[in-house]
Amino acid sequence: MKQWIDISQPLTNDMACFPGDTPYTYSLTYTKEQSGSANIGQMTASLHTGTHVDAPFHYDSEGKTIDQLDLDRYIGEAMVIDVSHTDSITAEILQEFALENVSRLLLRTSLPNNPKRFPEQIPELDPDIARFLQGKGVQLLGVDMPSVDAADSKDLATHHALYSSGINILENLMLDHVEVGTYELIALPLAIHGADGSPVRAVLRPIKEGK
Repeated sequence: MKQWIDISQPLTNDMACFPGDTPYTYSLTYTKEQSGSANIGQMTASLHTGTHVDAPFHYDSEGKTIDQLDLDRYIGEAMVIDVSHTDSITAEILQEFALENVSRLLLRTSLPNNPKRFPEQIPELDPDIARFLQGKGVQLLGVDMPSVDAADSKDLATHHALYSSGINILENLMLDHVEVGTYELIALPLAIHGADGSPVRAVLRPIKEGK
């Protein structure tokens, strides 16, 4: 049996969030002793907590919300590549990889996986990668960073470039323990009506050559 690899950030009360955003908290509303039957918990969080999907509505008020997205984008064959040798990821860098017929691309960058610390700086994704990836047939881009743009960006140029190129966005993956290669990906967002994003439980399963 093939082994699934968890590439999502665990949700913990001490995890980092975007500066100024709603932090994640979990607590018991009622204990089993109080309710007489069961422990009942509650959570509060930004929809961009931990490993998550951005809906176009996040950066375009006319864009689709999370419940309107094509779920097929988040299930299927994906390629993990290592771009940790640079802090500026451009189309020229991505040309070094064989990306033909890759519909889901996951980038392992130079940013160490540390869910409890929000990074002061993240590698830069040049907006021009969007048209390059579109030409290769990529429909989903996943990154091991909190965002495809700098945390203090106001124009969100790479978000918009990917959107214009028909590429969905998956952020804050945990890829430090994942080897480069081809995998089966499942990273389904929740069906939150009208929402701008959703946390996901993202997992990979290796695909053997010839399968």
